[in-house]
Amino acid sequence: MKLSKAHCHALTDILTWRRDVRHFRPDPITTERLENLRTAMDLAPSVGNARPWRVMQVNSPQLRAAVAANFEAANTRAAALHDDDRRAAYAALKLAGLRDAPVHLAIFTARDPAEGHGLGRQTMPEMLTFSTACAIHSLWLAARADNIGVGWVSMLAPVAMHETLNAPADWIFTAYLCLGIAATEDDTPLLHRNDWQGNTATDWRKV
Repeated sequence: MKLSKAHCHALTDILTWRRDVRHFRPDPITTERLENLRTAMDLAPSVGNARPWRVMQVNSPQLRAAVAANFEAANTRAAALHDDDRRAAYAALKLAGLRDAPVHLAIFTARDPAEGHGLGRQTMPEMLTFSTACAIHSLWLAARADNIGVGWVSMLAPVAMHETLNAPADWIFTAYLCLGIAATEDDTPLLHRNDWQGNTATDWRKV
């Protein structure tokens, strides 16, 4: 299949409108739509075709409460690292949609999956985690194309997350995603709107 200019324009739109969503509506996301996102992850590139990502859909209110408590503790520690002016700006940011998002996904990376037979990761074992990141990005773009917002909650203690979710010992906690319909639509990143950090030019060198 030869892709057209229309495909290029559509992808540019999706990339432009892909935002890290922090404000969600409570509308449920159907199983069919979630299955489509799972399929998108399965289309992602991975080292040696190892497909090391492992996903837990966190539905339990008790587990969600434990994740929220983990976030609050980590967020408080992070805020303390800033000086007074920066701390006030930090406090004004909504850094998680944990209370509102209808879907929570905890994503792990298998440390040494049998799949792939070790191809491509002997000198760079971190390629497994990079592969999981590619799968997350594929899910994210597919979600945006289906008008589903995604927020990546990174302010979490990984070891505690592993213990809370009782994940297998050979899984590495990689990401916690909140999914749902965005409360508002905006193609401007939240951190831009709040004067936290704008984009800088890509360091692209010829050597």
